[in-house]
Amino acid sequence: MNSPKSVVHMTTVHHPYDPRIYHKECMSLSQAGYDVTLIAQIADQNSQTEKPIKHIPVKKYTSRLKRMIFGTLDAYQKAKKQKADVYHFHDPELLPVAWLLKKKHNVVIYDIHEDYITSIMQKDYLAKPFKKWVATTYKYIEKFFSRHMELCLAEKYYKDIYPRGRCILNYPTVNQDFINHDRTNSPIEDKLLYTGNVSYVRGAKIHAKIPNIDEGIGVHFIGKCPSELANEMYAIAGEDQDRLEIEGIDQFIPKEQIEERYLSHNWLAGIALFPPTDHYKKKELTKFFEYMNAGLPVICSDFPVWKNFMEKYQCGIAVDPYNDSEIKEAIDYLRQHPEEARQMGENGKKAVLNELNWQTEEKKLVDWYAELLAD
Repeated sequence: MNSPKSVVHMTTVHHPYDPRIYHKECMSLSQAGYDVTLIAQIADQNSQTEKPIKHIPVKKYTSRLKRMIFGTLDAYQKAKKQKADVYHFHDPELLPVAWLLKKKHNVVIYDIHEDYITSIMQKDYLAKPFKKWVATTYKYIEKFFSRHMELCLAEKYYKDIYPRGRCILNYPTVNQDFINHDRTNSPIEDKLLYTGNVSYVRGAKIHAKIPNIDEGIGVHFIGKCPSELANEMYAIAGEDQDRLEIEGIDQFIPKEQIEERYLSHNWLAGIALFPPTDHYKKKELTKFFEYMNAGLPVICSDFPVWKNFMEKYQCGIAVDPYNDSEIKEAIDYLRQHPEEARQMGENGKKAVLNELNWQTEEKKLVDWYAELLAD
């Protein structure tokens, strides 16, 4: 009997239990019969539980430069020893490593999570004149190193940038507890939910002022948030900061814990009021799908792509993120029209069940692997 094909997923940037890398791709491939190993940073105390995927830890560096040099070398040495049939990596800084790992008899896949050019242009730690040079240089480096690799795209619009890439979209795994959860059993609460990493470009300062905009609303964040940013958000909320709750200050929140929070309250809506940036305006946020899976209506920024998405699936309200009156009107509408709010939630659930779910992408991923390894 032939032994299963070996697959190594690699990241020095993402958390080892990142939802896309671990819970979706690694788990799906393992269940499909592949021998899957994950090379990633060691898990923090908050999430060190027994996991079914073999995990080879690389050292965690607080310095970004040290991580890019020493973390990358560590990952390369450990990956090379595996002699895998497939190397599937998730960080642009691993491009030279993956290039070295590519041989005639194996497959190397570059999993593109972000539009890295626009991502570089919004990095706070890079000086403005330097950003354009870094973005241009990165573009040429990426093109050179990835030319003999397969490209895996997490977003539809990345196809415009990488025409030969294969879309394996970052849709959610269907959570049966969410599907079974009946929001008609209790009154909808005056609480908004934000899940995922908290940052300036993801609307932290806009979300923090919502308690000032509406005197009855509470806003709950669950996701990693730097303590400096959390303090700034509390300062923005001012006297209303008792209605601002941030869970995840300086710590990663596991997927399972986030999912529990979805069911802990009968939330009014999930929020994504991001400021306009080239990086996010074209993205269909994973956050949307997760809110929809949980049956929550969405209040989001009125970027054309986002607004069209809300209208297509009838699952939320798009507003100008800088217009306090529009934000207040959206909150009031959902509060004063509970049946319409529930219907938006049900519309979202239905869209996830029928179309926007990881199960559809899982089949694409497994079929693609079989196709690549058959050559």
